[in-house]
Amino acid sequence: MRASSNRRVFTVSRAYRAYVLVLLVAVGVAGWIDRNVFAVLLQSVKIELALSDTQLGLLGGVAFGVFYGLLGLPVGWLADRCDRRSLIAAAVGIWSLFTAACGLAGGFGSLFLARVGVGIGEAGGSPPSQSIVADYFEPERRARAYGLLYLYIPCGFVVGYLTGGALDDLVGWRAAFLIVGLPGVVLALLVRCTLREPPRGHTEGSRDTESPPPLAETIAFLWAHPALRRLALAGALHGTGAFAAALWLPAYFVRSFGVTSATSGLWLALAYGCGGALGVALGGHVADKLVKRAHDTRWYAWMPAAVLCASLPCTFLVYLSHQPLLAVAALIVATFLGHTFLGPVAALLQHLAGARRRALAAAFYLFLVNLISMGLGPLCVGAASDLLTPRFGTAALRYALLAIVASTSTLAALQFVRAAAAVGRERVHRLGAAASGDECAAVARTAVPARHAPH
Repeated sequence: MRASSNRRVFTVSRAYRAYVLVLLVAVGVAGWIDRNVFAVLLQSVKIELALSDTQLGLLGGVAFGVFYGLLGLPVGWLADRCDRRSLIAAAVGIWSLFTAACGLAGGFGSLFLARVGVGIGEAGGSPPSQSIVADYFEPERRARAYGLLYLYIPCGFVVGYLTGGALDDLVGWRAAFLIVGLPGVVLALLVRCTLREPPRGHTEGSRDTESPPPLAETIAFLWAHPALRRLALAGALHGTGAFAAALWLPAYFVRSFGVTSATSGLWLALAYGCGGALGVALGGHVADKLVKRAHDTRWYAWMPAAVLCASLPCTFLVYLSHQPLLAVAALIVATFLGHTFLGPVAALLQHLAGARRRALAAAFYLFLVNLISMGLGPLCVGAASDLLTPRFGTAALRYALLAIVASTSTLAALQFVRAAAAVGRERVHRLGAAASGDECAAVARTAVPARHAPH
């Protein structure tokens, strides 16, 4: 693969492209382990530090999600201007050290600050990673590439749940944080030393000669276009329930079925490992096929709407069943469906944003998703559980989770339908006014043909 920049020729082999994808998956896995190991340790933290469910919701959501979302925008702005591999390496090192620091917390305040540090570090991981993938893989192959990249989510859940549950039983929650956090420093060095920085717009054949637009102008650009705005809102709505479930499911299984942390972690590792991994691996591939066959990029948004609707019956089974095996089986299917849209949404987002806005577009999406979903989802479930406990006892968490997850999935599906309605050839022409000619050509190749464009 060859493409020219204004100064040099950048050439990479297929094997190296595969290595880049594997390395970025490893970065994502490390982040999701450090982010989500708190979930499986949550019940032990609650007991030792005598915390309420509302406080746990603040630690799992607000402490991490608000700062993660807020810092994502300036990090995305930086990633569109400077060396992305250095940003990723620094981010991995920061979040790894703060994860280890969680094990040293003496109470709610110090643990809150450590979780804030994890969120600050992880803000620098995803936007530059998504931008780099777009410059290594051509537009017609990006949904599949992003589907493979997003394997880090289920893999991170699997390793985090299994490792966290086992370590909690063996050495306690404090040592567990230290053990999972510190190895990330080695990964940070590997990224900085072995990842090559590609020219921006490389896979579209465009030259890296344009200056990136200002931060405020780019944010206004992204928010002004209904398809981009509704994609972000849909992701935020779905994420509200998804992040709440990811944080509270271990405690839900412990409280509702009387199992240990290790058993709960094993069940969730099975659900996210089988269902989640298969969903992200197949979702991007299927979406690319649908778009290619129909010559219609609206399938990148229609497909997420369809799978979220299909997941609703399984959601009710997960939280209303009193049989643990049935609940776990339903969770596997729901997790499979809920992960299939990650690749398609990332591909559509990057197509519409253009080469010089890719990292910031990803940060814009993550800003809304994480600020809303991580900030509100876990906290709302925790607060609802506290309110319902006097009436329902240990079953309070069951009903709190059901209400949040089912309602947010339904609303997210509606937003994906609205996003699909906003995608069309005329939308690409408007985006083209702010993007380079090569970028417009790349987007137009996968745009909705005139006969399919919405009126």
